[in-house]
Amino acid sequence: MHTWSAAILAGGRGRRLDGRTKPLVELAPGDTMLARQVAALAALESVPRLIAPDPAPFAGLPFEVVPDLVAAGALGALYTAVATSPTPYVLAIAGDLPFLTAPFLAELIARRKDADAIVPRPGGRWQPLCGVYHRDVAPRLRDRIDRGHWRVTDALEDLTVGAMTDADLAPFDPDGRLLLNVNTPEDLQAAIRQAAL
Repeated sequence: MHTWSAAILAGGRGRRLDGRTKPLVELAPGDTMLARQVAALAALESVPRLIAPDPAPFAGLPFEVVPDLVAAGALGALYTAVATSPTPYVLAIAGDLPFLTAPFLAELIARRKDADAIVPRPGGRWQPLCGVYHRDVAPRLRDRIDRGHWRVTDALEDLTVGAMTDADLAPFDPDGRLLLNVNTPEDLQAAIRQAAL
C-alpha cells in the first residue's frame, strides 16, 4: 500500500497572468508547467490528482481532477488535496512551480513522518504550497477556512511543521530556481529564460 500520493493545486483564475490557466502555460512549445511537474512525479512512480476550482480546462487530460471542496483560495485547494487524499500523506504542490525536481520531491517525502507537514523554508519564509501533509490535518485546515482565516502560511501555526531550510535545500537548488513560481508576466518571462538554459 502506498503511504503517499501527489496532488497538483491547479490554482485560480490567474488574474495576474492575463487569466491564463497557469499549469497549462508553456515555457517552450509543448512544454507546460504541468508537464514538467508530471514528469518529476513520474520519476517517483506517482501520477498526480489535479485540484482545481474549475475542472473544465483539464478535460481530456489523463488525470483525476478534484473540484475544490470549498471556495477558499489556495487554502481551500490545500484542504481539498488533504481531505480527499487516498493515502495517509499527500505531496501538495502549486501548479505554478515549474522547476521542482524528482530528487527534491523525494527528499520532502522521505521526511514525511517527522511532523504533520514538511515544508520548504527558503530565506526563512515558508513555502506551504509545496509540502507533504498528513491527511489528519484536514480538520484543522477546515477550521481555519470556516473562521475566515484563509492565509495559507498562517494555517501552519496549527500544525507541527518540519522545515527544509536553506542548508537542506542547497543540494537540490544549485541554480536558485527550484522554488521559482510564476504569478506575473514578468515571472513567466523569467521562467521561459530559465527553461531555455
